[in-house]
Amino acid sequence: MTSKSAAAAARATVYGYPRQGQNRELKKAVEGYWKGRVTADALRSTAAELRRTHWKQLAEAGVHEVPTGDFSYYDHVLDTTVMVGAIPARHRPAVAADALDGYFAMARGTQDVAPLEMTKWFDTNYHYLVPELGPDTQFTADSAKQVAELKEALALDLTARPVLVGPVTYLLLAKPAPGVAADFDPLTLLDRLLPVYAEVLADLRAAGAEWIQLDEPALVQDRTPAELNAAARAYRDLGALTDRPKLLVASYFDRLGEALPVLAKAPVEGLALDFTEAAAAHLDDLAAVGGLPGKRLVAGVVNGRNIWVNDLEKSLATLGTLLGLADRVDVAASCSLLHVPFDAAAERDIAPQILRWLAFAKQKTREIATLAKGLAQGTDTIAAELAANRADLASRAGSPITRDPGVRARTAAVTEADARRCQPYGERAAAQRAHLGLPLLPTTTIGSFPQTGELRTARADLRSGRIDTAGYEERIKAEIQEVIGFQEKTGLDVLVHGEAERNDMVQYFAEQLTGYLATQHGWVQSYGTRYVRPPILAGDISRPEPMTVRWTTYAQSLTDRPVKGMLTGPVTMLAWSFVRDDQPLADTAFQVALALRDEVNDLESAGTSVIQVDEPALRETLPLRAADRPAYLDWATRAFRLSTSGVRPDTQIHTHMCYAEFGDIVQAIDDLDADVISLEAARSHMQVARELAAHGYPREAGPGVYDIHSPRVPSAGEAAELLRTGLRAIPAERLWVNPDCGLKTRGWPETRAALENLVDAARTVRAELPTA
Repeated sequence: MTSKSAAAAARATVYGYPRQGQNRELKKAVEGYWKGRVTADALRSTAAELRRTHWKQLAEAGVHEVPTGDFSYYDHVLDTTVMVGAIPARHRPAVAADALDGYFAMARGTQDVAPLEMTKWFDTNYHYLVPELGPDTQFTADSAKQVAELKEALALDLTARPVLVGPVTYLLLAKPAPGVAADFDPLTLLDRLLPVYAEVLADLRAAGAEWIQLDEPALVQDRTPAELNAAARAYRDLGALTDRPKLLVASYFDRLGEALPVLAKAPVEGLALDFTEAAAAHLDDLAAVGGLPGKRLVAGVVNGRNIWVNDLEKSLATLGTLLGLADRVDVAASCSLLHVPFDAAAERDIAPQILRWLAFAKQKTREIATLAKGLAQGTDTIAAELAANRADLASRAGSPITRDPGVRARTAAVTEADARRCQPYGERAAAQRAHLGLPLLPTTTIGSFPQTGELRTARADLRSGRIDTAGYEERIKAEIQEVIGFQEKTGLDVLVHGEAERNDMVQYFAEQLTGYLATQHGWVQSYGTRYVRPPILAGDISRPEPMTVRWTTYAQSLTDRPVKGMLTGPVTMLAWSFVRDDQPLADTAFQVALALRDEVNDLESAGTSVIQVDEPALRETLPLRAADRPAYLDWATRAFRLSTSGVRPDTQIHTHMCYAEFGDIVQAIDDLDADVISLEAARSHMQVARELAAHGYPREAGPGVYDIHSPRVPSAGEAAELLRTGLRAIPAERLWVNPDCGLKTRGWPETRAALENLVDAARTVRAELPTA
């Protein structure tokens, strides 16, 4: 153990905070700006007020050092692209004309210019905008945002630490720009990028920064010797600068592994490491490298990604051990609190007993401050907090909500045969073609149609009692009639009912399954202004009654064309929830899978011939370290098959994935044994089609030809050209035509135009086929 002075130096801090505001004020302001109802000055004023409010909340909770620069109108990686001047050529005119509009053009695209590609931030459900770089990229420093926000915090008399995406992670997240060779390695630009970071560091130092945090989460992944050498060189060079603040290099989401000795030896003043369960090995790893003598260690002992209360005594034990391994130990969450909702106290519909188990961002900051106080001043000073925490943990552990003997018995009885279709794919495909009678290049959508203001109003009216259930259901029926009628008129081959009754693809099911809790205010940013309310998976899962059969069969009654049943898969139900942490994920996944299996079988019995079980989170939840992936993929793919393997051979099982890098899970996609998979492909120009072909994927696939995360409407010619690219990888008899993802976030005018163009493109290319 070090001296008492080391413990006394303990401070509380966080790496980032939810951006949206208590009532999603940022979302409303940004979307108002896009629609012309909010001026640029009003948007900036709202953003500045949110930052001030958040910093004051942190300080009042006992956080000694607040983060700056983590706030973003859309995405912090896009902000980094602006900071280093890596604006794609196609967006430079828009940025030059108006920096704010150009920023949003990079994020969302325009009718004439495509946006940056979007993908998942490591293994979270947050999406970042992928930098596009090439050998001709020239970086220039633009530290205006970072400097301005630092000065705002300092003007409030707060101790502030700017947070930047580190240079190595920035380059490792980037991709070759359009027209650049696919094998171009953005990391080769490191020596060109470092002087720009040096300039930004100097500007922040001049503005009053004592410390700068450089986030390097990419280093918790498996890295080559060349990549580790690049990290060593980057922090050797930045550490050698004389005109800079002190450097705190942060990693999270997993252990640093072989990157830890690299950073421990670097001439930086501090490291911030994740010490939650996902990275528990950091304790041993840190001891093995001899600790961090003379350095600051920020210990992430509070889980920044889940919502369960912290075990304060366990965290204090970890912190006590760390005191002997660094010159100074501070306390933090494991990562930015961007990934959790704002305030559990706002949840009025959750029973007080259960609310005691939950910690959102506000509660986590208090936990961090409590731990810092206990570390610095002794546990006697937080005795009341420790006693209350023990009671909360015991309440959850002993609650009957968490255990259902019937569910556990059914899960224990699952066999390998339960997770296998009875017929091989070839036999199923022949039966499905005969049964469905679809043309070559069949057209469909992913599931959801625009969630209009009228639909949201109807749900609000139902909740408030302004309409009764019968009135609400009439509105849903009318919407389904419109969606089916439009699809028939447009010429789509396999229809969907549009999901008018669904608030969210996970929450809708969670509200009908036992073991889940729903929040009213638990909003979390997914991308841009898209916020979701992840449900809380607190106990054992079962399905009391059918969840989707009524509306799917109603839609089918309106048309002779097949209507897909639409479900969310077991892995995604876990990944997009705040999942229980008191049993293995696989056990929970199999419980959800069995509930979905019952729904799939009921849909088939009701006459549904095409059933889609979406798994967009399969890649997202992939462990960051390769050694941990086989075990995960084994139970994840088995859970999907358990959901879908009880059907006849002529029932066609679809799945869907989007906005992830698919190349490293192609075998897992194959192992799902779905008859058809649809995937995001428009922004990546059909890259996934080539990856499937290289793998020898034997089943049907629909790489998307319409990027639904942008307001621009692709022309029929553009969609046809993407389709032709797809045909060079996937034969026509196995290629589907569809958008990248669901249409929930789009408006009806653009949806109509885009889908009409999609169908026209399919007809055009179909006519070009020799077998057409």
